[in-house]
Amino acid sequence: MEFFLQSPDLVIFLVLLALGYAAGSLAEKRHYKSIEKRERELVRLAVVTAEGSFPPGRVRQAFLVSGSTVVSIDYFKRLLAILRNIFGGRVKAYESLVDRARREAILRMKAEAQQRGAGMILNLRLETATIGRNANRKNQVGSVEAIAYGTAIVFNK
Repeated sequence: MEFFLQSPDLVIFLVLLALGYAAGSLAEKRHYKSIEKRERELVRLAVVTAEGSFPPGRVRQAFLVSGSTVVSIDYFKRLLAILRNIFGGRVKAYESLVDRARREAILRMKAEAQQRGAGMILNLRLETATIGRNANRKNQVGSVEAIAYGTAIVFNK
């Protein structure tokens, strides 16, 4: 205890580290809640990865829809990921980063299709890429871009 009283800079650093980690975790939880809510709202808009064909006269319109997002990892989770890279194993901070980016991109694509009156999206494709100043260096992920695209189908009534 005496050590901490003699090192106020260390105490301040540890408190700020804990606050930063808590704030990042809270923001991530909020984003996941938002994703889950919008997924429930858009659950009826079917998205399939298979190619499909329909009988003549069944489709009124087909068009490309896409959704794109960039999600960044916070500094504190990056620090924990670096430690995980040293000791090996799953890097959960990066897994949640990619998961959030993909789900958000799909939701944005579905929202565009729904706004334009589509009843289904065919040929879903997902692409992800790391971006940022350090993206090409080994074990350096700053942000992840995810893009989802497919063919939206508007059916005749």
